[in-house]
Order: sequence, then structure tokens, then C-alpha cells
Amino acid sequence: MFFISPPFGNYISLPNTISVTGSFTLHERKGLISQIMKTLYYSFEYNGWVNKIGLRNKGIDWALKNIDKSHILSIAILKESEINEIYKKIPEDRNIEINISCPNVGHKMVSEGISKFVNPKREWCIIKVSPLTSNDEIKHYYNEGFRQFHCCNTLPIENGGLSGKAIVPYTNEKIKYIRENLPNSLIIAGGGVTRMQDVNSYKSIGADHFSACSVFFDPYKLTRLYVEYMQHKSA
Repeated sequence: MFFISPPFGNYISLPNTISVTGSFTLHERKGLISQIMKTLYYSFEYNGWVNKIGLRNKGIDWALKNIDKSHILSIAILKESEINEIYKKIPEDRNIEINISCPNVGHKMVSEGISKFVNPKREWCIIKVSPLTSNDEIKHYYNEGFRQFHCCNTLPIENGGLSGKAIVPYTNEKIKYIRENLPNSLIIAGGGVTRMQDVNSYKSIGADHFSACSVFFDPYKLTRLYVEYMQHKSA
């Protein structure tokens, strides 16, 4: 399965894909458009897109009222005191992705005490890790009950979070560790996916599903990837 990651999952749905919307925080964080205009750019030095949007969103209450249940709801918890409030708001059967790894909010995001979100009523309860998340941390999340891992979020650099091909080595390392050490885990691989050969490379080392994001900046590459994906599915 292909997942369309935020921010593009907020606006785009395609057949045979799942859109992930968010990430939504407990309270609204204003300034999305201005932050995009100020911080989003392509880095030729790093060969990828950089942003410092910092989880600008309309808040979890808006999301629960307006986001279709066919989409996976990405949530982000900024303070430990917010865990119970967000937990009580989200229905037990609502599919979620917990973003513990946004590099652009100015401090480390809450990743402890979140195991209560793991619920057999959810088809999807994904934890989205950073390229810099340690293997010990991943094992800790596994021991807390998480079985669905999205590898990886953007890579923290000086001016924000970097996406694209630079993420591939980090994603490869995470996939190999999870597949070799954490039985019954489901792995969503993301980072630099622009062709089916990228998908097949991730699949060859143990990924189950795949996510796309920065490829949406390039309509040609996106169309090519989607055509290749649909041809693969019908083969």
C-alpha cells in the first residue's frame, strides 16, 4: 500500500492509496501559509526539500469534525499534560499515526506515555520515527505495544527538516533493524521514493508499505511513479 504523507495527504487522495492528514495538535497552531512562504525551499546542497513549518494546523477538534475517517489522522503531542486530553477526544476505532519526530517545534516531542493509543480496534496505529531515533528507542516503542513503524520523518538540519533522497540511508538502517529484531512488525518506508525501483529497494530489505511526500512537488515524477505503481498492482 502507498501512503500519501502530510502535508500532501491533507489535500490529495488517489485510488489505491491512503492519505495521512495532519499532524494535528491539541490546540490550533496558526501561521501555516506564512510559514510555508518563509521556510519552504529546495536545497541543491542537500538534494532535497527543506521546511520549518512546525506543525501549523487547525487543531484536533477541527480535524475530528472535518477529516474523513477513510484517512489516517496524524497527531502530535507537544506536552505530557496533553496526552489524556487528546486520547479522550479520539474515538477508539479512529486510525492514527503518532508523529513523535517533527524537528521544527523547538523542543523534543512527547513520546513517553503514548502506549494507551495502541488499540486493537484501530486498523492503523502507526508511530512515525525520526531518522535519528535510536534502535533502543524503537525497541522501547515495540515493548510498549507498537507494531507499525513509519521510517522516517524529515532529517533535522540547521534550517529545518530535510526530506528526499538524503533520508534513504537512515530509512534503510531502521528497516533492517526492525525486520531483524522486532517480530510481527509492519514497516512503512519513506524517503526519496520517486520510482518503483525505490519501492522495490525498500521492499527487498523488509518494508511492507511505502510512503510518498516530496515527490508531489514534481508533477512529472509524481505521475511517473503513480503510473508505475498502478502497472505493478495490475501485473
